Amino acid sequence: CSLQRRHQKVIEEAPAPGMDEATREDICTAAVRAAKAVDYEGAGTIEFIADASEGLRADRIFFMEMNTRLQVEHPVTEEITGVDLVEWQLRVASGEEIPLKQDELSIKGWAMEARLYAEDPAKGFLPSTGLLEEFYAGGYRARIETGVEKGSAISPFYDPMIAKIVVHAATRGEAISELQGELDGLLVHPIRSNAGFLWRCLNEPEFKSAHLDTGFIERKGDSLIPPTLPSQAFLDIAASAAIL
Repeated sequence: CSLQRRHQKVIEEAPAPGMDEATREDICTAAVRAAKAVDYEGAGTIEFIADASEGLRADRIFFMEMNTRLQVEHPVTEEITGVDLVEWQLRVASGEEIPLKQDELSIKGWAMEARLYAEDPAKGFLPSTGLLEEFYAGGYRARIETGVEKGSAISPFYDPMIAKIVVHAATRGEAISELQGELDGLLVHPIRSNAGFLWRCLNEPEFKSAHLDTGFIERKGDSLIPPTLPSQAFLDIAASAAIL
């Protein structure tokens, strides 16, 4: 979970940038031991918190909690492993064996997920509610997971996340570019969304070089908030396109 705002995850990715194979093996082994210790069956997520001030090392990564379910970010794991975790969850619940053993799993490429929220970054990330008159997420290069469509009502009574945008590419740099491309093509109207904010997070040099910590967004502050009104140059281009 690379970027967080007020303890809420914003950008998630897999594999963890900067983690070597030895550290990954130690962490995965610890997770398996934790599940075995309580005879756990079914889908679950073991969470760790890392002190990466001296690089990602197993002795600087600490157990935080276990959630007895799949998490919002499970698609990035599915994308790099080629495993359908939801299918596995149903199979195990039906009494079947897990299709693959631990040593049969492998990582391919890089996956990244952005949480698209119905919120207004310019107004302190307040939820934006009402009728979703226009909603388009192309998904040409991305996996789009959403529970709404054009014409849906965005209610104040539920979490304001309206979609997860997930990409999978050969490298981290390519994944960032593809995710930015998907955010560029989004259409959410008149509900306000955090799409521009997400794009700016991905575009930060520190993010691209994977110099990350939980205080990243707070440090960057207003520099990550897109302007509320388009520039005159943008309006000129839009007018020209409309005339043509």
